[in-house]
Amino acid sequence: MLKSVKIREVVDALERFAPLPLQESFDNAGLQVGLTEAEVSGALLCLDVTEAVVDEAVALGCNLIVSHHPLIFHALKHVTYENDVQRAVAKALKNDVTVVSMHTNIDNAPGGVNFKIAEKMALGDCRFFAPKTVCGIDCGSGVIGCLPEALAADDFIIMLKRTFDVECVQCNQLLRRPIKTVAVCGGAGSFLLGDAIADGADAFVTGEMHYHEYFGHEQEIQIAVIGHYQSEQFTNEIFKDVIERECKGVKAYLTKTNTNPIIYL
Repeated sequence: MLKSVKIREVVDALERFAPLPLQESFDNAGLQVGLTEAEVSGALLCLDVTEAVVDEAVALGCNLIVSHHPLIFHALKHVTYENDVQRAVAKALKNDVTVVSMHTNIDNAPGGVNFKIAEKMALGDCRFFAPKTVCGIDCGSGVIGCLPEALAADDFIIMLKRTFDVECVQCNQLLRRPIKTVAVCGGAGSFLLGDAIADGADAFVTGEMHYHEYFGHEQEIQIAVIGHYQSEQFTNEIFKDVIERECKGVKAYLTKTNTNPIIYL
């Protein structure tokens, strides 16, 4: 018989994989809502926490939600149901659902978000291209690797659309040479464009960039922006792998709720 597992043990397993000190200074990863001493009845894994996600957790009998994006990113001065964050917090508390978030700590962790993106693209020989060391842990903000075979730029974009179920990829001028080496950074990764170029990447894939950041890189590197949600949508698979490996018997569910607030018409 499998022993019961407390929420705290699940949180500890996740934080061993992606220690909280790896998060950026602006972030608020870790415990968001609730207590951790109860036995975990199930974990719902998601990108964002919304009221609909809390409802999904309750319907599944889960008393733990693990998200990538923090539910509470900016400090709450009160909880009065006046916005979506406050309503989700209140609903989680009312239903005894604990919420934990693994954000930039799992972005920066070995085997984290960017390695998962690279895996989906079948990149090989992956490594950090903006490496750093935090508390003795080798980590980094972006991953670079090689495609199994070089692709023409238009075929590369088609591959991204298929792999990440993307309706629209924002690109600069299509590269007129084969793409083999690809740098990736999930979410808002434009701050790493210069590092990707310096490391010799043929293409840089990220979730979002500003208009002016596309200028000046024609035929230098292929920029491919696939959407914030789309770039990080597989993060919950990392949570599932960690929980199922480290916390035997805990039921872990990938959310069926699409929380992407952006639609393409």
